[in-house]
Amino acid sequence: MKRIIIVGAGKGGTALIKLMKEIDRMEIVAVVDIDSRALGMRLAKSYNIKTGDNWRDWIEKDIDIVIEATGSQKVLDQIIEARKSTTVVIPGSVAYITAELLEDKERLLQEMKLHTDKQDLILNNINEGMIVIDVNESVTFVNRRAEEIVGIKKEEFILKPIRQLIDKTRLPQILRTRRQEINQKLVLENGKKIITTRIPIIDSRQNLKGAFAVFRDITEVVELAEQITGLREVKKMLEAIFHSSDEAISVVDEDGRGIMINPAYTRITGLSEKDIVGKPANVDISEGESMHMKVLKTRRPVRGVRLKVGPTNKDVLVNVAPIIVDGKLKGSVGVLHDVSEIQSLTSELRRARQIIRNLEAKYTFDDIIGSSNEMKLAFEQAKVCARTPAIVLLRGESGTGKELFAHAIHNESDRRHNKFIRVNCAAISESILESELFGYEDGAFSGAKRGGKRGYFEEANHGSIFLDEIGELSLRMQAKLLRVLQENEIVRVGGTKPIPIEIRIITATNVNLEKAIMNGNFREDLYYRLNRLPIYIPPLREKISDLEELTYYLIHKINQDYGRNVKSIDKKAVNSLMKYHWPGNIRELENVISRAMIYMEVNEEEIKLEHIPELIPVKPKQQSDNSGYQWNQESLQQSIESHEQLIIEQAFIANNYNKTKTATALGISIRSLYYKMEKYEIEKNGMQNDA
Repeated sequence: MKRIIIVGAGKGGTALIKLMKEIDRMEIVAVVDIDSRALGMRLAKSYNIKTGDNWRDWIEKDIDIVIEATGSQKVLDQIIEARKSTTVVIPGSVAYITAELLEDKERLLQEMKLHTDKQDLILNNINEGMIVIDVNESVTFVNRRAEEIVGIKKEEFILKPIRQLIDKTRLPQILRTRRQEINQKLVLENGKKIITTRIPIIDSRQNLKGAFAVFRDITEVVELAEQITGLREVKKMLEAIFHSSDEAISVVDEDGRGIMINPAYTRITGLSEKDIVGKPANVDISEGESMHMKVLKTRRPVRGVRLKVGPTNKDVLVNVAPIIVDGKLKGSVGVLHDVSEIQSLTSELRRARQIIRNLEAKYTFDDIIGSSNEMKLAFEQAKVCARTPAIVLLRGESGTGKELFAHAIHNESDRRHNKFIRVNCAAISESILESELFGYEDGAFSGAKRGGKRGYFEEANHGSIFLDEIGELSLRMQAKLLRVLQENEIVRVGGTKPIPIEIRIITATNVNLEKAIMNGNFREDLYYRLNRLPIYIPPLREKISDLEELTYYLIHKINQDYGRNVKSIDKKAVNSLMKYHWPGNIRELENVISRAMIYMEVNEEEIKLEHIPELIPVKPKQQSDNSGYQWNQESLQQSIESHEQLIIEQAFIANNYNKTKTATALGISIRSLYYKMEKYEIEKNGMQNDA
C-alpha cells in the first residue's frame, strides 16, 4: 500500500483525490492547502481523509509519494528539498493533465450516453420490430415493438438463444450464408403473420459480427393504415437505408438539399456530413450532372451513370431512385459504387458462380406459394419424403417449381446443416459430366488438374444432391448412376478405389420416363430405383386457383428487382390471366407480370387489364359425335381402349383440365389417371394442340 500526500486542493488536487480513491493500492494520508474552503478540502473531509495547511507536518510520516498540485515551482522545490530519499515527488502539471483527462472522460461518457439514448429512442418508436443476435446466436438487442409482436418481454430475450425463443427463425441461417433475405413471410408461434427482412452484420474488414431482423405485423395492416402519421415518411427513408446499408448512400429532400449520408459515402468521396447536409445536391459533383436533381425533375430512377465526385475526383457509378410516399415526391436516395472496386467485385462474382453449387439450399416450404388441393397434396408428399432418407423423384412440367421443392425437402430434413449440391444433367456436356459427378484422379486425362478433383457426389457427402433433368442422362451415365444408388460408393475417373458416400439423392424430370423406357432411352432398373417416392408438381393450369396469390408474390418480387412500387392487380386482369392455359407455367406467368410492370408509368400502383400482354385463351376441344358408331375392324381390346381414351379426354375438358377433379369425377385414383393419360398421351395430343 502506497502512502500519499496531496499538496493543493484546487481543481487538479480534487481530480487526483477522485482518481486515487479508485485505486486500491493507494492510501491518501492527507490533503494540504492553505485555503481550508478549497473544493478538494471539502471532498477529502467527505472521504474522512485528514487535512491541514502545512505539508511539513506530514512529510516525515513514512510518506511514499507527494503530489504537488499547487502549480507553484517554489513549493515544489521546497518539497523536493525536504523529502526523504525514498519519497517520490510528482509535479503539479501532472495534476492538471489528469484533471483535463477526467473532464474529457466525463464529457465523452455523456456524449456516448446521449447517442445511445437517441438510438434507443428511435428504435423503440419505429413501427417495426427489431431483433439483433451475435455470432453465437444469442439475442443482444430487442426493441419495444418486437416485444409486442412476439409476445415475449425484453428480459426474457436478452442473452437467450434465438432458436429457443422463435423456433422457425432463419437468423442463424443468415450467420452461415452471410446473405440478406428481404421481405420473407413467417408465422410466429402466437399465430401472428409477419413480413421480415434479415441482414448480416459485417464490419469493414468483412468480419461477421452478428445479424438482425426487421419485421412488420401484417395481421394489423388495417389498424396501422388508420394510424399513418409523419413517421411513415421516416419509415420509408429508413427502409431505403436498411436495404442499401452495405453501400455508399446519400439522401436529399424534395428541394434537392442533402438530408443524410452514411460512413461508406464519406469513405468513397472524402466528404463529411457538414459538407453535404443542408447543401445543394450538386455540391459533391466534380464532373458531371447531379442525378439527384434529374430524378427530382423526372420522378424516374436512373442507373449506372458515371460521375466524378469529391475533392479527389473519385470515379463512381451512381444509381438514384425517387422516394414517393402516397404519390407525393419526398426526395431521392442515391447509391454510389467505387469504379475501382468493380473489377475486383466482378472477379469475386466469377469465383462465387464457380462454387454456387456448394451453397446451402435457399428455399423452404414457406417460400413455395399455393393453397390449392393439388399443391397441398404435393406439400404433404414432400414433407413425408423429407423425413426419410429415400430417393425422391420430382415430376412435372418445366417451370412448375421442382427445384424449389428440392431445396425445401433438404431444408426440412435432418441434413439441412450439410451441403446441398445442384446439378443440371442437361446443362453439362456428356464428355465432362462423368468427371464432374464422380471426380477424377491425377493424370486421368489430358488437362486434368494436378492432384485430381472431388466430384459433386463427394462434395455432397452427408448432405443432399439434386440431379435435375435426370431423364436427359445417356444410357452409359444411367448405368454409372445405378451403381452409385446400389453400392453407395463412387469411383473417380481414372481411379480404381471405391469411395464410400452417404448422401440424400433428389431427382427431377419433365420427361415421360415410362415412355422413355418403352423407347429404350431409359433403364427400367434405374427407373424402379428412382421412382420409390415420386412427387407430382402440378402445372399452373391444374392449380389455377393459386394464380392470384402467385401473382401478388411475383409483383412483390419484381418490385424489388425493378425498384417499382406496384401494390395490386385489377380483378379484370386476374380473370383474364385465369382464362389462359399457361404452357410455360409459373415461369411464363412471371414473364407476363414483368412485361406488364415494365410498361406501367412510374407512379402507377395497380396492374390493369390493358397492361397485360395479349394472351390467347384455350378453346375446349369439340366433343366428338359418337351417334351411329360402327365397328371399324378393331379388336375388342382396341375398341375398349379407344372408348376409354375418349371418355378421359371429355372428362378432362369438362373439368377445366384439372387432373384431381377429373380423377374424382371418373371414380378412379389420381395415380391411375396419370398412368392412363400418359398411356394415351392425352395431355400431349389434346391440350398442346389447343394451346
